[in-house]
Amino acid sequence: MAHKSGFVNILGNPNVGKSTIMNALVGENLSVITCKAQTTRHRIMGIVSGQDFQVVYSDTPGIINPDYKLHESMMKFVHQALNDADILMYVTDIDEGYLKNRDFIDKIGRVNIPLLLLINKIDLGSQEKLEKLVAHWREILPVAIIIPVSAKEKFNLDTVFREILELLPESPPYFPKDTLTDRPERFFASEIIREKVFLNYQKEIPYSTEIEIDEFSEDNKILRIRAVIHVARETQKGIIIGSKGSALKRTGTAARHDLEHFFGRKVFLELFVKVNKDWRTSDYQLRRFGYK
Repeated sequence: MAHKSGFVNILGNPNVGKSTIMNALVGENLSVITCKAQTTRHRIMGIVSGQDFQVVYSDTPGIINPDYKLHESMMKFVHQALNDADILMYVTDIDEGYLKNRDFIDKIGRVNIPLLLLINKIDLGSQEKLEKLVAHWREILPVAIIIPVSAKEKFNLDTVFREILELLPESPPYFPKDTLTDRPERFFASEIIREKVFLNYQKEIPYSTEIEIDEFSEDNKILRIRAVIHVARETQKGIIIGSKGSALKRTGTAARHDLEHFFGRKVFLELFVKVNKDWRTSDYQLRRFGYK
């Protein structure tokens, strides 16, 4: 049997469940998941290999209208994923409707590669609502293979995987068969900490923060991580730290727990907070943090 390999790039608006779907298909929590929009900022690959196949999934930031340079860099990841896929997977959900970002949807419809359209969160809607939505999407994207799913319940994801295997082109593997992702361990350490910031703080605080790993080393089977939480304003620094350091301690404890689970060893975590006013608008700073 010929070997099949390809890139399956996942696109969609913020908060429709793209990261949850990729994590479920890969079997590892590689992408940050929270209930807040714009949680995913980078393009993250998750690789699934079998004896005669290799699927390279690519999670991307949600489609947005950029407000500043960080958003512009995030959208560059999206457009890159639109152009270098073997299979496109566009994710919507039961409540999103079909009129949002119509220009981008039209662009997807003109791409000459297989297109999967996943309607997520169907556990939150009725059968009648789903049937109407499917009919509308068939009219808008007649080339798409439409699959209703529930990422949370892992419903119909086996159908998605079977369709992907059917559509993959014949090719040797792009990565060694034991590779899970193209990202280094430091990246996932920063993403786990950033996830806790998104979960523990409200309003604009999560969107004003970036994580920098200052130290990542192993000593006597203990992984030592020192990380800096960059914020845009002095007032945000106070909120991140909290009264007598209570908020920062809570964030650090939650992050350490997940870091130990992810890396499979004891973690000693130190967190610091630094004001970095222009990190979202400076080309130099964005390049430092891997957005360019």
